[in-house]
Amino acid sequence: MNKPTLVILAAGMGSRYGGLKQIDSVDDRGHKIIDFSMYDAIQAGFGKVVFIIKKENEKDFRECVGDAVSRHVPVEYVFQELDRVPEGFQIPEGRVKPWGTAHAILCCKGVVNEPFAVINADDYYGRSAYTELYRFLTTHTDDEKLRYAMVGYQLGNTLTENGSVARGVCVTDPEGYLEQIEERTKIIKTQDGAAFTEDDGKTWVSLAPDTPVSMNMWAFSPSIIGALEQAVELFFAEEVKNNPLKSECYLPIEVGKLVRSGRATVEVLHSADKWFGVTYKEDKPFVVESIAALKAQGVYPDLLW
Repeated sequence: MNKPTLVILAAGMGSRYGGLKQIDSVDDRGHKIIDFSMYDAIQAGFGKVVFIIKKENEKDFRECVGDAVSRHVPVEYVFQELDRVPEGFQIPEGRVKPWGTAHAILCCKGVVNEPFAVINADDYYGRSAYTELYRFLTTHTDDEKLRYAMVGYQLGNTLTENGSVARGVCVTDPEGYLEQIEERTKIIKTQDGAAFTEDDGKTWVSLAPDTPVSMNMWAFSPSIIGALEQAVELFFAEEVKNNPLKSECYLPIEVGKLVRSGRATVEVLHSADKWFGVTYKEDKPFVVESIAALKAQGVYPDLLW
């Protein structure tokens, strides 16, 4: 069996900063969060990295990110572009927004033909999650159903002191398989753990700090490509027709549909590691401190590449 591949959703990378050159490093060696993700994946056994980026960012992306890791594992680039639409469909006039994360993974058709994991480019997930994903991808295959997995993080390990966050709360059956993801768009840290609101703060509902949440970290067999091809065609036929300028085809939603229809199962793997990212600019010092602490503990060398 081929080693699993790490697919990194990076088409939005640089957008908030006005270009890749401005993306912040998180240590004095110039490493970005994405570097630690790739390092962890390679240490866990992943054999290839595929970046999903915008074509316009290719040169900068290679220089800032891709060239360094390409000296250690094979690297490929996939371009998520607006004109990659299903046959028979047109780009709506005035559309500039990307088509969403399910469309992004579909762009890997023909490039990724082996089991693979999916992560966000700007999230730090911790080593144990990659070990879990590698174990799943090298021990599971599709049978009468499509067999997928995701990593669930303890909610308390994903919160920020600097504002609210949106998280997908994982609802599982007694065997640990995903039943649904409940999207909570405004969760805050509290003295007792966390709480969410759905009415602009009029009422708050408590959530236990060990509640499993999705951070968009998935494990798939190659069969997901075909499933997403069908999903994206349906999305263009229905959603784009009704909301041509803003509709997006989201990976968690499409995976949820496969689960509800009985076509797929998603095993919820668990990580006790702390997730972090720069949701707010005030989060940056915490990220820098966290990376420094991990280096001091010997988790990472001073220079990754």
